[in-house]
Amino acid sequence: MPFEGETASYRTLRRILQSNKVRQLQDRFRLAPAADGSSHVPAFLAQSPDGTSDQPELILAVDGGYFAAEVENGYPGAEIGYITVAAVLILLSKLRRLARSDIIDPQAHRETQKRSSIDTALPGRGVVIDGQVTPKASMRCVLFEEMTEYRVFPDSETLLDTYEVLMGSADFDNRGRCPCERAATYSRQAGEYACDTCGATLYSSDAMRLHELFSSTESCEKLYGHVMNTLEKLWLVHVLRAFERRGPEWLALIGKIGFMVDGPLAVYGTPAWLSAPIRAELGRINQEQRAVTGLDMMIIGIEKTGAFVRHFEMLDAKPETAIEPGYVVCLDNSYIRRHIIPSPSERLYGRNTYFGRKVLYKTRYGHRLVVSLACFGSQQFDLNTAEVHQFPRLFDALELLDAVSSNLYPNSISPLIAAHSEAAIPLNLGKQILEDIAKTAVTR
Repeated sequence: MPFEGETASYRTLRRILQSNKVRQLQDRFRLAPAADGSSHVPAFLAQSPDGTSDQPELILAVDGGYFAAEVENGYPGAEIGYITVAAVLILLSKLRRLARSDIIDPQAHRETQKRSSIDTALPGRGVVIDGQVTPKASMRCVLFEEMTEYRVFPDSETLLDTYEVLMGSADFDNRGRCPCERAATYSRQAGEYACDTCGATLYSSDAMRLHELFSSTESCEKLYGHVMNTLEKLWLVHVLRAFERRGPEWLALIGKIGFMVDGPLAVYGTPAWLSAPIRAELGRINQEQRAVTGLDMMIIGIEKTGAFVRHFEMLDAKPETAIEPGYVVCLDNSYIRRHIIPSPSERLYGRNTYFGRKVLYKTRYGHRLVVSLACFGSQQFDLNTAEVHQFPRLFDALELLDAVSSNLYPNSISPLIAAHSEAAIPLNLGKQILEDIAKTAVTR
């Protein structure tokens, strides 16, 4: 790493280029078989039919954002993490009426959207809250408290209640250190309780093991990112359970909503165990609402970056492998392992992290979208095969994506643009504002 203001010279580059050892290593490098995908046309292609009938009336789009702000409290690098998860409800019927006009009134367009958000601040390194001794314990406490307080409706269960239902159905082992760091193992329980070894306070949210990502020596940005991702997925299940508890009329409403989440339908890192109970809970709710609506739920994840996005770009880079507009590629495990993420493993891709399956879709307007669709049963989640019936409401979802694809950004979706605008923290102005707020909060 350079010192501040220090620039690199060309001496190092010249030395690397002339090194015999580097050349010998380069001679050993090989691309994994078919890893670039450039010479392989996908085996399974399907064309999206015109005019499918079961289109949602509403879109509920979810996106998150986070920002680490340094504070001055006597500890170098002390910080607070700001996390937001925003939801935007888009009234498609109004949006379709506006689309018939040559010029859309911006005010009328904004009126097609209703917004809400979860906003929180987590202690990072060097920051403690009242009643806690260490920054890590403070972070664990605040996360638990925030999940206890949030509920989508005044009469609904809390986000913590939703999480604890999922935790109760998870297949746990007790390996790993207790969050109090005094016991080798511990029993995961609901609510707030005491460690059997030392009596320290533990929380049900500790089972996500997010505290293991806490760092006392560097920024906790990785932690904040995983908290944001996990809250997004918990929020989705929380909303669906809240609808279910309100009875048949609200269950019927689920069939009229297309749910969109920024990123893949997966939970990564230490909370990845949540993906299996989320998959099971979505399957249960889908069965209940399907008895009322006659339709599967439409839950869509959109990826903007990553290996699948780059693979799609590479396919489209050459005429012999380009995907025609209006065509979808349904991915199975064999294709993913051979052409996108090479691996000799026999384990199905995403088995421990995903609750949905991916397709590559080129919209009728030429936009490339990497799409995840939620699975509601083991047969749908069987990646050994890739058939249309394994992707719930596939063509309904593709027609919806055609309708809401946007030219504002490359390969973008307007509902997620709206959700991101609510969740995104402006880089420069946001940095100044949040650091000022954090400084005031810590020095009070």
